[in-house]
Amino acid sequence: MKQQLTLLGATGSIGASTLDIMALHADAYELFAVTANSNHDALFAICQKHQPRYAVMVNDAAAQALSRRCQQEAVKTEVLSGEAALAQVSSASEVDVVMAAIVGAAGLQPTLAAVNAGKRVLLANKEALVMSGQLFMDAVEKSGAQLLPVDSEHNAIFQCLTPHAQAQLGHVNLAEEGISKILLTGSGGPFLDLPLPQLAAQTPAAACKHPNWSMGQKISVDSATMLNKGLEYIEARWLFNCAEHEIDVIIHPQSVIHSMVQYTDGSVLAQLGQPDMKTPIAHCLHYPKRQNSGVPALDFTTLNALTFTRPEMERFPCLRLAQQACWHGQAATTALNAANEIAVAAFLEQKIQFSGIAEVCKRVLDRIELPALATIADIIAFDAATRREATTIAEALQ
Repeated sequence: MKQQLTLLGATGSIGASTLDIMALHADAYELFAVTANSNHDALFAICQKHQPRYAVMVNDAAAQALSRRCQQEAVKTEVLSGEAALAQVSSASEVDVVMAAIVGAAGLQPTLAAVNAGKRVLLANKEALVMSGQLFMDAVEKSGAQLLPVDSEHNAIFQCLTPHAQAQLGHVNLAEEGISKILLTGSGGPFLDLPLPQLAAQTPAAACKHPNWSMGQKISVDSATMLNKGLEYIEARWLFNCAEHEIDVIIHPQSVIHSMVQYTDGSVLAQLGQPDMKTPIAHCLHYPKRQNSGVPALDFTTLNALTFTRPEMERFPCLRLAQQACWHGQAATTALNAANEIAVAAFLEQKIQFSGIAEVCKRVLDRIELPALATIADIIAFDAATRREATTIAEALQ
């Protein structure tokens, strides 16, 4: 019997790769629902080809446009709209697997809905853990949901763990598993070797030209600032229950080693592969088995030297801010994420300089009071307040 899959964020790069993997294994999976924010043309193409039962658009006008198009073209997909519909298709009783690939804070609530419903959740949304870390992992444990990390780095770490540790995500005792350190690798993005005085003037087009990965604009800019690695650092802290001394970030420009686990006996296990998200997606979809992802294996005879350095914090102040926020509590990481989303949007609209992204994030963390966040409602309210503060700061930099 085919597994029913809800794809949150179907029109993004993760969504496209997920659909490719499902097409390779059409006998194993069926698309229950797809979602998008406002890109109704792209979502219609997916509905026309894959015929999901439901399509959800957050934007009401886009939902109406999609509904009209489906009716005109005799596509039987039922169109829903709004955030409540996202939770509905994430938690529906028919659904077996949820791919959580909505970018940004908007992905938190539908992902949590899938967790609370006890689904198999393939987590490609960093912000769910950045914003709600302990609450999110506690919800996974309470509901019995199966959480599998899709991000290439976290998936690499997961693959290098023992089966016992894999089954203890969020609560694993690294020392008892013989693990001394999680080594999180990052390419350093497009500006790794750029002279520091030139950083401030870099354009959105330049920031989005990642040397190895094909990603959306927001994630590409985050890679250029290495805030993306900072969010992954926070995410890894929660997934693998790390203490501060148990996790490091290493620059690895070739993006061949996707991350490593260092054991107490001196062994280091690494996961290697092409820089293609289809590999971790296929791993999560088929776990614990392995199936064809459509990605060619590495040819080691054609590889150049693999190099590693420590990140230069003057070049990547956003990474430093994320690492500091990680150990200052949930409010700090929620504030950083909100500030960064506002700052990146302003940069992409060419309202602030590239260097302004770090400046907005730093000023927000310096100014805003960091309260205790005991519930998801607290987090959502604090996130909204932080965005207002970040918008004011970004406007002052224009």
